[in-house]
Amino acid sequence: MFTTRLNFWPAKRTTRTARRVHAALPEERGTVNGAPRATLSRPVLLSLATIVVVLAYAARPIGPRAFAGGANALVFEDRAGVVLGTVLARDTEHAVRVPLAQISPRFLAAVVAAEDARFRLHRGVDPLALARAAGQIAATRTIVSGGSTITMQLARLRYGLPRTLYGKVAEAVLASRIEAGTSKDAILEAYVNRLPMGGNLVGVEAGARTYFGVPAADLDLAQAALLAAIPNDPVRLDPYAHADALRARQRAVLTRMVATGAATHADAARAADERLTIVPRSGGIGAAPHLLLRLAASAAPATMRMRTTLDARLQAFVEHETGAVVAALRDRGARDGAAIVVDNRDGAILAYAGSAGYFADDGAGKNDGVTALRQPGSTLKPLLYELAFERRAVRPTSILADVPTTYALPEMHAYAPSDYGDTFAGPVRARVALADSLNVPAVRTLSAVGVPAFLARLRALGFRHLTRDPAYYGLGLALGDGEVSLEELAGAYAAIANGGRLIRVHAGFARRDERAATVGAASEWSLVTDMLADAHARARAFGVASLLRTPFPSAVKTGTSSEFRDTWTVGFTPRYTVATWVGNFDGTPMQRISGVSGAAPLWNRIMRKLAERELPARFAPPRGYVRKPMCATTGTRPAPACGSVVSEWLDSGDNVAWNRPAGPLPRVYDGWLAAQPPRAGDALRIVAPHDGDIFEMGAGAAIAVVARGGAGARWELNGTQIAAHGARWILPLHRGRWTLQARDGAHADRVTFTVRDPLVHERREGFTVRG
Repeated sequence: MFTTRLNFWPAKRTTRTARRVHAALPEERGTVNGAPRATLSRPVLLSLATIVVVLAYAARPIGPRAFAGGANALVFEDRAGVVLGTVLARDTEHAVRVPLAQISPRFLAAVVAAEDARFRLHRGVDPLALARAAGQIAATRTIVSGGSTITMQLARLRYGLPRTLYGKVAEAVLASRIEAGTSKDAILEAYVNRLPMGGNLVGVEAGARTYFGVPAADLDLAQAALLAAIPNDPVRLDPYAHADALRARQRAVLTRMVATGAATHADAARAADERLTIVPRSGGIGAAPHLLLRLAASAAPATMRMRTTLDARLQAFVEHETGAVVAALRDRGARDGAAIVVDNRDGAILAYAGSAGYFADDGAGKNDGVTALRQPGSTLKPLLYELAFERRAVRPTSILADVPTTYALPEMHAYAPSDYGDTFAGPVRARVALADSLNVPAVRTLSAVGVPAFLARLRALGFRHLTRDPAYYGLGLALGDGEVSLEELAGAYAAIANGGRLIRVHAGFARRDERAATVGAASEWSLVTDMLADAHARARAFGVASLLRTPFPSAVKTGTSSEFRDTWTVGFTPRYTVATWVGNFDGTPMQRISGVSGAAPLWNRIMRKLAERELPARFAPPRGYVRKPMCATTGTRPAPACGSVVSEWLDSGDNVAWNRPAGPLPRVYDGWLAAQPPRAGDALRIVAPHDGDIFEMGAGAAIAVVARGGAGARWELNGTQIAAHGARWILPLHRGRWTLQARDGAHADRVTFTVRDPLVHERREGFTVRG
């Protein structure tokens, strides 16, 4: 058998090159021409393979997709289409990407002349520029120019390369790859969209809108040359801090443009003499910066225009007045303020001032007082009293004691609420207790209603940040012991104006098919509104002619947090709700500035401005109530001995309780609810007892069962039909846990309650001491 051996090298002609190649080729073990064969270890082979792969990857072209990204500028409009401002980006860098066709040709010519005059001639690396830079370094011993082309600079900006020798080599390699896979126009577009323009501004569009208030497409020659000068040294050429240095650099750019033929001597001279006005620091936003940035954060990246519910004229007025009111209170320690105006019909935000100055030098104005969480003081009291009226724990005829009161707490602690100024009014009507914002009656009312029930009501009204358990807030919840936002307060007060109908506070026109829910009873919300609109009821605390009074019907409530850290005023007409706050974002106490002296001036000014549009209508009277005279000191029918007679809204249940006969009567829940009449049009609802109630047994004790909208209701107790019909009747008490259900056709409602023996020692719950 013959074997043929092939040899690619001549047998008797071994040159130096051939020997080198032979040495580099892996061979089987043995000898070659009598000499040992050369072998390479596996690590060396792996290293060689890695080098080959790396070199192959390094030579791969880089296409234009590598430079995609950057958001579109988002232009905001008010409800009539008036431009409010432009948000340049929705991240930490104000980078805006615009196509080359939307950039002024003057700027493109300026940046090419200033940074890379031979941009169209080289392939990423310009040997002439590198030679010139090397010669300058040798002559001056300093770096005069780096010799980087636009493509090399793009590589550094895109990949974050350091300004070192290694970085320069990497720039050259990447520039060659970019030129191999990307057109000149695409390179130029990517470059001008990544130019540093000072601060966190990136790209020509961001610079044009921020410094001149115009899009990049509208730059004239002078503006173009000035913007093209900034990337040379964004810190030392800051338009706000170093205007003279920037103008000098601008003239140098114009000179380069003349040298390259991009501009004539005459045009360059006119541009150098042109007086440029740098707009104040506004980031391109002319109104409602807090709100626009909020909306931009949730907008789709492709969105370029967004219509808002804001009213540009009202917005300008609210922003101006917020700054003016805060400035007037600055000598008393107030530095910040906020305001929001809401349309009660649909929750649309008409004006939104998050602070007294978003672009103030101290930077505190960037905090948003509309969404910030603060203690609301007494602004929650109207919501508490409505719940008390609805459950009939308090009635308009109730006389509440505003006297020194101490509540025993666990672990030998005590809680003694006091009023503003540490004075007490004695026995007062519920109307006066609410309108005068008396603290002790409010705590008494919360004690009767229960902290869990009130907390559940607040959450139903939209206070989503009250997330702790009832024991955490305790009885102090009546006085604002919890953190809420101004926006949440505005939404809750708009619900009061709507008779309990909830609205979603919003600023966009996006369609949402939402069915409006109702919280509480419309008649009791109207009763609360009537009290908040009564200037005479609040006269003792605020005077009759305070800033809370307007020449037209309006309902209003103030609030002041502990140590005068926050002041609030929230009020409404049938059409609009206005919520205002004055304080300090860092929590610094003010010098005895209360709600009526801090936030009320701002509220009053905005309310009067709104009234210029249309005179507010009167509030509707509470449905099912009639106004009757009563004794102001006893809450009973006026008698000859009554010293002061007032009129108050009463319903038929109040009348029966008011005129009840003498003698022993069965104990009923929360007074004489059995006389509460059904209201036509009300949905079926069990008003009393309430779900979760606990009753104590007593001789002859009974509870009143009342339903609204259930005149023909049939009743079941623990699943068994009982001989009771209609909307009101008396149920004797028996020990146990009971589920009471009412049915009226297709509608039903149910509650569960417990009847137990009286407790000898009952611990009062609902308040804790912290700190």
